Amino acid sequence: MRTRFIAEERVLEPASRRRFYVTSIVLVGFGVVCFTAILASVLQHNGLTVVDAPVQDWLFGMRSPTLTAIMIGLAIVFGPVALPILLLVVCVVWGIIGKHGRRPLILASAMLVGVLLGQVIGHAVDRHRPPTDLMLFGPDPSFSFPSGHVLGASDFVLLTAYLVFSRRRSIRGAMAGFGFALLCIVAAAVSRVYLGYHWATDVMASVSLSLVILGSVIAYDTWRSLRASGELQITIPHSAE
Repeated sequence: MRTRFIAEERVLEPASRRRFYVTSIVLVGFGVVCFTAILASVLQHNGLTVVDAPVQDWLFGMRSPTLTAIMIGLAIVFGPVALPILLLVVCVVWGIIGKHGRRPLILASAMLVGVLLGQVIGHAVDRHRPPTDLMLFGPDPSFSFPSGHVLGASDFVLLTAYLVFSRRRSIRGAMAGFGFALLCIVAAAVSRVYLGYHWATDVMASVSLSLVILGSVIAYDTWRSLRASGELQITIPHSAE
């Protein structure tokens, strides 16, 4: 049973391994820069926050019974009840049928880090949500920045896409996986602003944090499970007892 949680080894050319590290650095760096810029704007009530009102007005102008029902459905799927259940099911099934149990463990751990990070930042910034009378799915008095729904959704789809398609050689498959992840992120972000629970900069900050988490996971996963071709592995045989 223990061997299921031993890091799986994949042999890559040194150049390919470097690309994983470079990708992780770019994602973390870009995410940190974006989040810092958004956070500074929110704290100073200027800068990027100028987009909040126009985006809100634009989405509110699109409100209709049908679209509202769809957005509420998205809010439920990416919410604090359904998403953890979905994560649990995915991790359990993946852990049972997969050759290695490390990847679902990484997914669950990174998702937990995202939740804790969102809670800490949310309480520290303590940004107010839009007025309650604008909310279409019941009042929510909790903090607005960053969006927990979007952070959870982004972490789940991005991390799952990476952990699945980083083990496959199909470029088309990877593009399809990350393309679907992008659609899910956009849908989650739009639904939160449309329903009146967040400002545009709240959801932008959540996506930025997800990029940092994704980059960190790529770096960790590369360090733990990738060996460049040409590296020697010394195996110590177990003595027969």
